[in-house]
Amino acid sequence: MTALFEESSIGSMRLRNRLVRSATAEGLASDAGQATDALVDFCTRLARGGVGLVILGYSYVAPNGKSAPRQLGIDHDGLILGLRRLVRACHNGGTKVAAQLVHAGAQTTPDVIGGEDPIAPSAVEDRTYHSHPREMTEEDIQTVIGQFGAAARRAKDAGFDAVQLHAAHGYLLSQFLSPFSNRRKDSYGESVENRIRFTTDVYRKVRQAVGPEYPVLVKINAQDYVDGGSTLEDSIPQAKALSDMGIDAIEVSGGTGASGTQSPSRVRINHPGREAYALDDAREIRSVVKCPLILVGGVRSMDRILEIMDEDVVDFFAMARPLIREPDLPNNWRTGIRSNASCISCNRCFKTLTEGGLYCAQKKKMLEV
Repeated sequence: MTALFEESSIGSMRLRNRLVRSATAEGLASDAGQATDALVDFCTRLARGGVGLVILGYSYVAPNGKSAPRQLGIDHDGLILGLRRLVRACHNGGTKVAAQLVHAGAQTTPDVIGGEDPIAPSAVEDRTYHSHPREMTEEDIQTVIGQFGAAARRAKDAGFDAVQLHAAHGYLLSQFLSPFSNRRKDSYGESVENRIRFTTDVYRKVRQAVGPEYPVLVKINAQDYVDGGSTLEDSIPQAKALSDMGIDAIEVSGGTGASGTQSPSRVRINHPGREAYALDDAREIRSVVKCPLILVGGVRSMDRILEIMDEDVVDFFAMARPLIREPDLPNNWRTGIRSNASCISCNRCFKTLTEGGLYCAQKKKMLEV
């Protein structure tokens, strides 16, 4: 247990332990994507709970990259002042904080992005949102690459300790990697090497914007778990390319909203055999990368974490749903309370996003009884 709570580093960023709050939508921003008092309070609870790094839920880098109402924005400089409030809330609680940068691509609807059609690598109906996107032009591609760079610069200006590129779960970067959604015939399509190019071009632009010492992380899908989607044969060279280019850490996830029982947030994580369901994929990726790996997906118990640490496969452990229910779980573990997370993996928390913002529906139900 000592090693889990020793100080550690991701690039130049020093963390108080190896526990990470993995990004998930909070649904607590304003309709215009601004930070709110409710989101500041949410960050405060997470930070005080003892996690080493908070990765805030996906922040859209462009108006047409927004995926859902009340999503946090980072697409213009007018948002920086509010973002600084979120950073202060995390720092005051003793934790570091990263901004997760995303473009939804096809995973949105016209009503969310002002009536226009979503953009995507190819004009293929999205299997999660059932949107009908238009194929991106070369100009569109270069514009979005620039938008990621500008968003990273804003995150640094706002005081975030790092940024994470969201290249998982079927959003735009993930769409470019997938042979199902990317049917282009140019330098961004067909071969694995070409389908990786969009993500590596985004990384180069972000690195140019923030400098060589600022931590840049990425979240990738090891597998999409859908017919025709990305597999390990796609993601392994993507991870290697990013590691070779100097990415500071890779968070290994998998699945999309169309992946059924193999979605990013699987249900009924009720015994150790169901925990850490991306571990096998992380083992494969570890064999080709030199940067730290962050494992997410069904991390629920201290005992399982310690077992995995003995393998020396991953360096950090990320949780999302358990910290919605118990933001103080890291502090409990640090002080010797070895009980498992009380999250029952029901996924009802995601339904609360339409009810005023993220919370544990089960916990609220218990309190109301």
